[in-house]
Amino acid sequence: MKKTLRTSGIKLLVLITLTFSGCSEGHTANDTPPEPESQTRIIEFSGYEWVVRNSNNETVGPGPNYFSDSEENVWVDDKGRLHLKIVQQGGIWYCSAISLRRSLGYNKYVFYVGSRVDQLDQNVVGGLFTYMNDYEEIDIEFSRWSDPDNQDAQFAVQPSHESGNKTRFDLAITDSLTTHYFDWQPDKIDFASYRGHTLEPADSSAIISSWNYTGNSVPPDSEERLKINLWLFRGRMPSNLQEQEMIIDRVEIY
Repeated sequence: MKKTLRTSGIKLLVLITLTFSGCSEGHTANDTPPEPESQTRIIEFSGYEWVVRNSNNETVGPGPNYFSDSEENVWVDDKGRLHLKIVQQGGIWYCSAISLRRSLGYNKYVFYVGSRVDQLDQNVVGGLFTYMNDYEEIDIEFSRWSDPDNQDAQFAVQPSHESGNKTRFDLAITDSLTTHYFDWQPDKIDFASYRGHTLEPADSSAIISSWNYTGNSVPPDSEERLKINLWLFRGRMPSNLQEQEMIIDRVEIY
């Protein structure tokens, strides 16, 4: 079953304590300590270890929302695909999120999506992003932001309210397989979304959207984390009252 953790696709570690002091100076992007959040689950996905978020039955951002690390919210199936779900339990809607345990800094981050993210409920946000703080963040997001007439996807560099820091577009897809990436460099960030699982589109019809960002908000290479999440905009329940799911086949970083 999808909720059964299989040894070929996932490692489950019980962490007694995860306590880390602040990083000392001199750490490089590949030499930072593990994600310093206290959590109960770590999964292995696409060859990396990820911390599964748990808000301990308290509302936290983004949203505010409840986040659960349960196997009903987050799991890796026997094909190695990541599943993130928003599920209801006891009248509460629980969202899902994972964070890469280590910072990898300037790199090309590629996400091979395996579900119809264009069909997420209007109140749901699917995020693929790096995060250090609210002003050092790079986003690929799938959402209509609670407006059914909105376009359903965007590339953004925070703070996204500043002019030129965001571009929105429609996915306009008919298949569940799409590829999305951002190539984070010291002076620019290149974004693209393609139909199918490819980094070399056969023709222009396979290109959903692309964007080259060269503004003043390119984040510095610090101790950010790559994150993937599925959450409710402003904490609003799905308008269709249905569970929501996003599937990521794999992630590549290079």
